[in-house]
Amino acid sequence: MILPHYYVIIISMDSRFIEVDGAKLRKLRRERALSQQDIERETGVSQGTLSDLEQGKRGARASTLRKLAKVLGVQPKELMKEE
Repeated sequence: MILPHYYVIIISMDSRFIEVDGAKLRKLRRERALSQQDIERETGVSQGTLSDLEQGKRGARASTLRKLAKVLGVQPKELMKEE
């Protein structure tokens, strides 16, 4: 079976996503009295993406993780799911 080229690209991009500890992300955001809309305004990360991250529905790119960590005042590592 030959796969379309875009299928291969999507699969290889998947490995660039980092698992986020959604519960911790939500906890930190709420402790700082920030809404998802506040985070979106500060970082450019959409409310939908943030919601998905908090619910564990998707991973984040390193650049997204850095933006979130910066606005929350933590190191990116603190938002990553522990293995």
